[in-house]
Amino acid sequence: MSTKAEYATKLHENGCNCAQAVACSFCREFGIDENEMFRIAEGFGLGMGVMEMCGALSGMAMIIGLSNSRGNTEEGSKTKGDTYKKLRTYIGKFKEKNGSCICRELKGVETGKVLCSCPQCITDAVALTEEYLAENK
Repeated sequence: MSTKAEYATKLHENGCNCAQAVACSFCREFGIDENEMFRIAEGFGLGMGVMEMCGALSGMAMIIGLSNSRGNTEEGSKTKGDTYKKLRTYIGKFKEKNGSCICRELKGVETGKVLCSCPQCITDAVALTEEYLAENK
């Protein structure tokens, strides 16, 4: 397990939701205040509060977006399509490993069969984010 995954897991154990745990573990690389990221990511936990897209993947999406976007609101984003393509790739990798990217399915809410625990979702999302960043320097 990477140091970032350990840190993200610790954040989760201390009360961060899955999105916060993943996103906050990458703040230093992007010069973003961790408390600010905590606030930004809050609404993305528990599958955006309705057990839809896994919060850990939402945290991953925030970091991939930070890495890939040119950040120019005046012109509109010319990187959106590329960012979406990259997200599809990495979410696909997560789904291939864990059987779903939907929170309630991962937690086995309807089936009683847990596909992936929150700590493992966080660890996997951090690993995929690290993989993305290493491949897209």
